[in-house]
Amino acid sequence: MKILIASPEVVPFAKTGGLADVAGSLPKALAKQRHDVRVIMPRYRMVDASKFGLTRLMPELDVVLGSASYKAAVDSSTMPGTNIPVYFIVNDGFFDRDELYVLEGKDYPDNSLRFAFFCMAALQMLRGIGWQPEIIHCNDWQTALIPTYLKNHPELRADSFYRSIKVLYSVHNLAYQGLCERDALPTIGLGWELFHMEGLEFYGKVNLMKAGIVYADAISTVSRQYAEEIQTSEYGSGLDGILRARANRLTGILNGIDYDDWNPEIDSLIPATYSATDLANKAVCKRELQRYSQLPEEPRTPVIGMVSRLADQKGFDILAEAIERMMQMDLQLVLLGTGDPKYHELFSAIGKKYPEKTGIHLKFDNRMAHWIEAGSDMFLMPSRYEPCGLNQLYSLRYGTIPIVRKTGGLADSITPVTPATMQRGQATGFVFTRYKAEDLLRTVKRAVVMYREDAAGWQKLMQAAMRKDFSWDASARKYTKLYESLVKESSNPD
Repeated sequence: MKILIASPEVVPFAKTGGLADVAGSLPKALAKQRHDVRVIMPRYRMVDASKFGLTRLMPELDVVLGSASYKAAVDSSTMPGTNIPVYFIVNDGFFDRDELYVLEGKDYPDNSLRFAFFCMAALQMLRGIGWQPEIIHCNDWQTALIPTYLKNHPELRADSFYRSIKVLYSVHNLAYQGLCERDALPTIGLGWELFHMEGLEFYGKVNLMKAGIVYADAISTVSRQYAEEIQTSEYGSGLDGILRARANRLTGILNGIDYDDWNPEIDSLIPATYSATDLANKAVCKRELQRYSQLPEEPRTPVIGMVSRLADQKGFDILAEAIERMMQMDLQLVLLGTGDPKYHELFSAIGKKYPEKTGIHLKFDNRMAHWIEAGSDMFLMPSRYEPCGLNQLYSLRYGTIPIVRKTGGLADSITPVTPATMQRGQATGFVFTRYKAEDLLRTVKRAVVMYREDAAGWQKLMQAAMRKDFSWDASARKYTKLYESLVKESSNPD
C-alpha cells in the first residue's frame, strides 16, 4: 500500500515527546512489510538541514486558507539508514521558532493557523508531486485538519485525486486537543456550518482533536486499555461522548519500540553491554550510574530510576505526597526530566536534603536516559493516566523491573508479580491500581523487599522481562490490517 505518515514531530528530526519516537519507528516497520511508506512533517528550526541532507523538492506552493494566501516550499530527505522519503513543509514565519508548540510554557497563539497551514500544504504537496496515498495516517491534534479538509473543503471534495484517500487518525494523548477561539474557524479555511456539537464546536470553542475524531475514517489510540478509558468521563477529557459515538471505529494498538536504539546487547550509549543470558555487566552500569549521580556505590541498595516529564499526569502529585516516606526506605532514586516548576522546586529540595539517596537531574539528556534504563534495578511510572508509555517497554528489555499504576498502556504491557505469575514465569513488574500515595508506597516496598530477600526470584523476574517482545513488527502488522480494512471500504457517501 501507499501510506503517508503525517506527524508534527518525528525522530530523529524533531522531538518533544513519545509521538516523535512512534512516527520515526512505525514507518521503518511498515517499510519492512514492503509498503510504500512516506513521512511528512513541518520544517522547524531544530531540523538540521545539513546533517540530514535536505534538498528543495518544491520551491513554491500557494496555500489558501479562507481569504488569506500563504507561501510554502517543500524540502525532502530520507529517514537515516533507509530510503523512506521524508517531506518537510517550509514556512519560516510559522516554523522557524525556538520551540515546536510553546514558548516559556505557553502555546503559541497562532498554533491553530500554523498547523492548519501544515495540513493544507501537505495535501496540496501530494498533488504537486503526483503521489496519491491510499492511506494518510494522521497523529494528534496538529494533523487533525487533514481528514477535516478532505471531507469538508469544497475544492478538495471536488478533486478526484483526493476522493479515494482514507484517513486513520491516531490519538496519542487526548489531553492535548488543540483548542482555539471560535473566530479561528474562517482563518483556518472552514465554514460556520461545521461549528456545532457534532462538528468542531466544543463549549463555545473550536477543538481540532475533535475534528480528527469526527471526520477520520477510523480512529486509533496507543493501547487497548486507553481506547476503553477515553470513552469514560474520568479519562475522556470532554470527548468521551463523541468517542463512544464512534466506538465501532476506534481501535487500540500498543506502540512498539525500536530495539535498534533500545537494546542492552548493542547499546553504545551505556557503560557496558549485557544480555538476559549474561547479566554481569548490568552491575557495571549500576555502579557508573551511582557514580555519575554522586551516590554511594552500594551494589545491594536498589536503585529506582525515573525518566519523565514532571507533571501531575505522570503521577508526580502522589509521588510528592509519598517522597518523604519513600526516603525512609533503603533505596536510591535517580530522576531525569523537566516539567512543572513546582516539581523542579520540590525535587531540587529533596536532592539537597537526601544527597546520599537521590540523584536529581532536571534536564533532558538522551545518553542519561539510557544510563538510567541500564543502571537502575527498578523503574517507577505511577501515572494518573498513560496512553501507552514507552519507558516501561524500554525497562523490560534492560531487565529494569517496572513499578507502574494499572492504567492505559502500563496495564496492557506489565504482568503483575503474584505467586501464580511468578510460578508460571509470566510476571514482569509491580502494579498498583488505586491512584493513592499509600498504594504507591506499598508497591515500592514490595519491590524493595523482593529485591533484597529473593535474589533468585529477582533474577527470574529480570529474565522474564527481558524475553518480552514489544518490537514494532507486531504493531505494524496490526496497523497494516487496519489500513487494508479501510482501503477495502467504498468511499463514504456525500
